[in-house]
Amino acid sequence: MEILFQTWPWYVSGFLIGMVMLSLIYFGKTFGMSSNLRSLCAMSGLGKKVGFFDFDWKAQRWNLYVVLGAMLGGFVAVHFMSDASNVAINPKTIAQLTQLGIDAPNGKLLPDALFSNAIFQSPKSIFILIIGGILIGFGTRYASGCTSGHAIYGLSSLQLPSLKAVIGFFIGGLIMAHFILPLIF
Repeated sequence: MEILFQTWPWYVSGFLIGMVMLSLIYFGKTFGMSSNLRSLCAMSGLGKKVGFFDFDWKAQRWNLYVVLGAMLGGFVAVHFMSDASNVAINPKTIAQLTQLGIDAPNGKLLPDALFSNAIFQSPKSIFILIIGGILIGFGTRYASGCTSGHAIYGLSSLQLPSLKAVIGFFIGGLIMAHFILPLIF
């Protein structure tokens, strides 16, 4: 019962994600969170003004349950599984984050310097969030999908474009973490 109230080990979560992917492939469905935003825009009637959103969103209605499941899963994770006692962060990583002014999580899963409500009091942080959101939106559209769609579903179904996208995501993450993030903080 203890495992239900702390973060799950990678092999439990990974196995469950793998089972979901096999089920989706079996039923001929595709997975990706960014496609849900397109469905929500189509539901709102935006398809009458923008051709990209003019499609039969009802055929993708099942994917909206993925969003609800992610929201419910996030709620359960935060309120019932936030014991970070089995999460080990490399001391070198903590030292590097400290140099950037980012506090160690101290028994939490996320550092307050990046994930507290205090960031909304800083114009610099708000600007970074807005620019980051625009870049993520552009990148998702340019890559024809988000990281979850390409890395989880695309690689599971052996799609070469997804492999290229994941390599790009990884290189972009390394560039961000090692070169851009130190300039921002």
